[in-house]
Amino acid sequence: MSPRLMLSLSLALWISCCAVTLAEDSFLTRAQDLMKATPLIDGHNDLPWQLRQNFNNQLNKVDLNTLATTHTNIPKIRKGQIGAQFWAAYVPCDTQYKDAVRQTLEQIDVIHRMCSEYPDTFQLATSSKDIEEAFRANKVASLIGVEGGHSIDSSLGTLRMMYHLGARYMTLTHSCNTPWADNWRVDTGADPSKHNGLSAFGEKVIAEMNRLGMLIDLAHVPVKVMNQVLDISKAPVIFSHSSAYAVCPHKRNIPDDVLVRVNKTGGIVMVNFYNDYVTCSTTANLSHVADHFDHIKKVGGADIIGFGGDYDGVPRVPEGLEDVSKYPDLVAELLRRGWTDEEVKAALGNNLLRVMREVEKVSDTMSTTSPDDSPIPYDDVKNPCRTSYGYTVSGAVRSLSTLTLLLVTAFQAVVTLTD
Repeated sequence: MSPRLMLSLSLALWISCCAVTLAEDSFLTRAQDLMKATPLIDGHNDLPWQLRQNFNNQLNKVDLNTLATTHTNIPKIRKGQIGAQFWAAYVPCDTQYKDAVRQTLEQIDVIHRMCSEYPDTFQLATSSKDIEEAFRANKVASLIGVEGGHSIDSSLGTLRMMYHLGARYMTLTHSCNTPWADNWRVDTGADPSKHNGLSAFGEKVIAEMNRLGMLIDLAHVPVKVMNQVLDISKAPVIFSHSSAYAVCPHKRNIPDDVLVRVNKTGGIVMVNFYNDYVTCSTTANLSHVADHFDHIKKVGGADIIGFGGDYDGVPRVPEGLEDVSKYPDLVAELLRRGWTDEEVKAALGNNLLRVMREVEKVSDTMSTTSPDDSPIPYDDVKNPCRTSYGYTVSGAVRSLSTLTLLLVTAFQAVVTLTD
């Protein structure tokens, strides 16, 4: 091959590589520009649980500007152009019937303190309007999601208090049944169904969340509960961190018929990045996550899609999405696949804002409805760690108490005669 021909081939190859690079850069630049105009609202991040596990919620022992052991820190958040984040107030299922309420309150507290400790970065938000205001101020709107119905200890009063402390969604279950709802593991056969989905009290929880204006999160529930809630909720629902079952048939994901119902009821599915839910294996990459976005758009439309990375709550994340700084790369991939600017803006945050506004609107229409103060039946929650104050004592317990009193009286009489 002549030197001139080699030079020509090398030049052609260089030009081709430059063209590809420029095209990729143009998608990324376009993604970053869209993210400057529309807040990326992520549905689920478990940084508060990392603060619990690693620092026992002692913020004076950690600097979120330099923290290097998590998917999430302030520089990564800024690079990832996150506009709003639902921080998970999560406590494990083994706290159920024990100290779940206290531990959940402490997780809500650490989110509040995180916002106070880093006011230039985080701004507590409890409404769609708050999200927009924080975004205009170049701060991360910080919302609170309670991850698991066990956190309210089967109490509507506790649910209300968590709402008043700023919680704006509750995931109905985590990975355990509650006394009023089955969890997703029922669909795998790992857990037995206790309620055939939702109990009567579970339906009261849904109604009270509608009245409060609290987003109902159906991540972590079985298909039966998904459909029951879609039947009875007056407001649209969210899946804060779930993906498409047709792409990866894991029971934590959402089947197509439910995606169609989410579209019809105006809800949102916020795509999870956990490898096991993305490819049903331990490995995955950014393109695989984009496949879930494409499928959900195909089945349910672009108006039901959002982002729900589940960062800092999972042990494995896809190649190319190693931490929260990588969101622009995923947005660029969607653009490369032909998503329009309007579709991308919908997925970034407009869909979630629409859902929140509708939930708030439903709450406004129920403003004259009194809070439901009916307790869960005592037999549904009776355990050694629970007292029965306020409940009517059952006949069997009353008889046992009477017998005990008679025995004590008889014993005292014997003692008196002996003396």
